[in-house]
Amino acid sequence: MPKLLQEQQQTAFDTLKGSFGWKNRMQVPKIEKVVISVGVGKMIKDKGRVQLVADRLAKITGQKAANRTAKKAIASFKTRIGDHIGYQITLRGKRAQDFVNRLIHVALPRTKDFKGISPAAIDGMGNYTLGIREHTVFPETADEDIKDVFGLAVTVVTTAHTKAEAKAYLTHLGFPFKK
Repeated sequence: MPKLLQEQQQTAFDTLKGSFGWKNRMQVPKIEKVVISVGVGKMIKDKGRVQLVADRLAKITGQKAANRTAKKAIASFKTRIGDHIGYQITLRGKRAQDFVNRLIHVALPRTKDFKGISPAAIDGMGNYTLGIREHTVFPETADEDIKDVFGLAVTVVTTAHTKAEAKAYLTHLGFPFKK
């Protein structure tokens, strides 16, 4: 049985203090928030499919998606200022921890040909961004209607100060990085 995120957070200081020279438990990074975003792209003209994306995101996260609009008009993309171009959800606290637990232990192992996630996606400020090609890896969306599959981006924002701290912390939490 995999350990929950809360249990892993409790043992993070004891495990990682030697490699980073931490003297206080408050120096251990924490997950600050999780941001899930989806662009509607080519579905922009079909209002039914756009609403379907919002409903499925609400099922996956347990929170209503916020509408994102275009800030600039771009003729080659056929967008105008104020056009609906995507959805975004920000999870904090217990909802963020529950989502990361489901992501690590349920959704990622269900992805096709899964061999681990890339550690190169950790930015210099300790945040990790992951792209998921199919939303159907989450068990909440096990529908018969597979024709409307969309991808989503998940950003895990941590309080880590460096890339090395973030990688060690996320590895300790159970993120399945490639070797």
